[in-house]
Amino acid sequence: MPESVAEATRQALREVTGRVAAAGEAAGHPARLVAVSKTKPAAQVEACYEAGHRHFGENYVQELVDKAAALPGDIRWHFIGHLQSNKTNAVTSVPNLWMVETVDSAKLATRLSAGCERAGRALDDRLGVMVQVNTSGEESKSGIEPTEDAVSELTRHIAEACPRLRLVGLMTIGMPDYTCTPENFACLARCREYAAAALGVDPADLELSMGMSGDYEQAIAMGSTNVRVGSTIFGAREYPNKA
Repeated sequence: MPESVAEATRQALREVTGRVAAAGEAAGHPARLVAVSKTKPAAQVEACYEAGHRHFGENYVQELVDKAAALPGDIRWHFIGHLQSNKTNAVTSVPNLWMVETVDSAKLATRLSAGCERAGRALDDRLGVMVQVNTSGEESKSGIEPTEDAVSELTRHIAEACPRLRLVGLMTIGMPDYTCTPENFACLARCREYAAAALGVDPADLELSMGMSGDYEQAIAMGSTNVRVGSTIFGAREYPNKA
């Protein structure tokens, strides 16, 4: 990878990091930046790593597995794509997998917990997970319905029946253009209230993962503690195997 690309990536990362920090300060709470490197080479991730960044996200299982094997072990990987239950062993085999943000069924949660156990993950090193909520109501999007019953049922299952998982919070993708609207953000915040009530915890103890390249500052203003930014940092995505 040319050094000019590496430096452009680092500069973009610095700019987004500053804007995330400023938005968090204005909102009165910090927000985590997950740099999403989908379809981008490991060398670009390494450029961000060398600049001090540690939280990275991937959408595809094999891409996560390959990059994790090639990059430093103290990276904190987030899986943010749709995860089929038959791929849980591959995902949980990544020793520095830090979070799966797209848990949308009790079956998937159970298999993730079992996969962590098979991989030797200790009970004091539980895998962080988020419950994905389909706040936009689109059939093409994964995620549970944003109802009190659906949220309560899945969050309780994770807390009570998945000993290798740690419920971190809730996540949404948003609208067809992969941006959210205030209604989506407000919907996820309501779902956090449902989850907190079901678990008997303070809503502030549960994170919200919402906001991407087009709307992460607005998301932070509306309570997001975890934003997923890809193309703004790494450049437009390339899909060489697709027409």
